[in-house]
Amino acid sequence: MSDETIYQFSARDIKGNETAMADYQGKVLLIVNTASKCGFTPQFEGLQALHDQLGDKGFEVLGFPCNQFMNQDPGSDDAISQFCSLNYGVNFPMFAKVDVNGEGTHPLFNFLKKEAKGLMGSEKVKWNFTKFLVNREGRVVRRYAPTAKPSDIRADIEKLL
Repeated sequence: MSDETIYQFSARDIKGNETAMADYQGKVLLIVNTASKCGFTPQFEGLQALHDQLGDKGFEVLGFPCNQFMNQDPGSDDAISQFCSLNYGVNFPMFAKVDVNGEGTHPLFNFLKKEAKGLMGSEKVKWNFTKFLVNREGRVVRRYAPTAKPSDIRADIEKLL
């Protein structure tokens, strides 16, 4: 694990404003690549529940829509924002759509993948709703598969709080 942290990165939020990851310094973060039309989309409910239950203890979910897996988030950032809000009551920070693999990979996701490799050392994100847990110091602690339910991650989050 390197000495680097996520705080050196920034990303555009879903409204188009550049947001420094340093704004989340001192918080435990769960960074998730999301999609609106995926079999795992109902995980928004669990992610929002974690955000509601642990937010006052210094926890934040950061959602990054991605359309790289079978075109499961083709809408505009505005449409994605409305979908998440209307269908799942999402009020945790959502960011503009990003690539998590390939040449156009967002620098934050290059860093996350390097710090917490997947199955058999792979850096590639395999699917929507891959989750990265980041501690209060901005270091990547663990990667979770898309199948990991938000409620299954709660104990790991609470250890860091």
